[in-house]
Amino acid sequence: MNENVNYMDLANSPLMWLGAAVAVGVVIFQSVLFFKKSLTAAKEAGLTKKQVNMAIKSSAISSIGPSVVILVTMISLIVSMGAPVSWMRLSFIGSVNYEAMAAGFGAQAMGTTLENLNPTAFACGVWVMICGSLGWLIFTLIFTDKMDKVNHIMSKGNAKMVPIISAGAMLGAFANLASGNFFNADGGFEFGGAPAIATIIGCILMMILSKLARDKKIGWLREWAFAISMFAGMFIGYLWNLAA
Repeated sequence: MNENVNYMDLANSPLMWLGAAVAVGVVIFQSVLFFKKSLTAAKEAGLTKKQVNMAIKSSAISSIGPSVVILVTMISLIVSMGAPVSWMRLSFIGSVNYEAMAAGFGAQAMGTTLENLNPTAFACGVWVMICGSLGWLIFTLIFTDKMDKVNHIMSKGNAKMVPIISAGAMLGAFANLASGNFFNADGGFEFGGAPAIATIIGCILMMILSKLARDKKIGWLREWAFAISMFAGMFIGYLWNLAA
C-alpha cells in the first residue's frame, strides 16, 4: 500500500461510502423486519392499537437522547477515521469509546497513533474495530435461543423470579457502563469529574421524574423522563467542566 497517499482520501472515497451504505442498509432492513414482526406478535398477544401506538411513541422518544449523543460524539471519530467508517460502525455498535479505542489499538500495532495515521494504520484500525466486535455477534448467534433455558435454571422454575432476574441483569449492565465515568484515564477513582457529575445528576433527576410521573399520572413526563435526564446531566456536566 502506498504510504504517501493521504489516508483520508481512502477513508472518504466513494468505495468506502458504498461499503458502509450496504452495511447500514442491512441494519435498516433488520429494523423494518423486526418492527413488522413485533406488530404481528402484538396482534397475536391481543394488544390494542392504542397500546401498540403508545409503545411505539415511548420507544421513539426514549431513543432521542442516545441518538443525539451518538451523533455529537461521532464528530470525534470522523476526524480520525473518516465519515463512512464512523457512520457504519456507530450504526452497528453505537459506542464511540469502543470504536476509538479499537482504532487506536490498530494504529499502535502499526507503530503510530490516531493523530498520525497512514493508509496501512487506517486499514488495521478498521479491521480491529470490526473483528473486536465479532465476539458479541457470535455469542448472540449461538446462545440467544438458549436464554429461556438459562432463565428457567436461574429462576428454578419460579416465573415470578424471571422479571426480577431480568431487572437485575439490566441494572448490572447499566451500572457497568456508568462506572467508567467515575474513573480517570489512569484508572484512579475520580468522583468530582464532569462525567461522574453528569451521571449522578442524570440518575437523580430520572428517579425524581419517574416518581413524579407515576404519582401524578403524567403520561408525557414518563415518556420524556429519560431524554430530559440525559440532556440535563450532559449540560450540567459540561458546565461543571467549564467551571473546573
